[in-house]
Amino acid sequence: MADHPPGVKPRPYDATGRRSGAQARRARVIDVARRRFLADGYAATTIAAVANDSGVSVETIYKTIGSKPRLAKAVFDDGIAGRGPTATGVRATEVSRGERDPRRRLRAFGGFVAEVTPRVAPLMLLVKAALDSEGDAELATVWAEMNDERLASMTIHAQRLFDDGHLHPGLTVEEARDVLWTFNAPEMYELLVRRRGWDADRFGRWVGEMYIAALLP
Repeated sequence: MADHPPGVKPRPYDATGRRSGAQARRARVIDVARRRFLADGYAATTIAAVANDSGVSVETIYKTIGSKPRLAKAVFDDGIAGRGPTATGVRATEVSRGERDPRRRLRAFGGFVAEVTPRVAPLMLLVKAALDSEGDAELATVWAEMNDERLASMTIHAQRLFDDGHLHPGLTVEEARDVLWTFNAPEMYELLVRRRGWDADRFGRWVGEMYIAALLP
């Protein structure tokens, strides 16, 4: 028996609200996980505690995100993307493609470092410390993914600098990539921001100037 009047087509199912709710729950879980990791440390943070604070079940976290190492990776990805209307990586790509002045381009990269590094470096340092003490294989995979993704992004920017003829003569794409990758590393953030008390903006400006000094003629 039809559950709608004859001749009247049923309305198509609209999953927008369901997707929106799932996205909101995921965002809440990631926010709680970030706070837990930074406040309690990686080892002391449990999926159960994150689930309880988020108002979701443990099963929901495992189903939608995965294990604790995967949850840390989700927090990392969220930090890299940022919270603005346009993801940080997209804006960085626009600058890399569109800014013809290499100094302005590299200073803009320093600005992105100031924006992103405070969101991701503390978590990366926690993951590295946990890996050093626990030696967990899945956590090692996550740590490698974090660094490999950073390296891949820096390779793209270094290649564009090379293609545009901006690099110091004799400097290879690989060397430029390693410079970009090193100066925005979490260990650099640890030394200058956490230990020496620099603020994020000063750190980003310094990174931009170091890029210019190391890469341009």
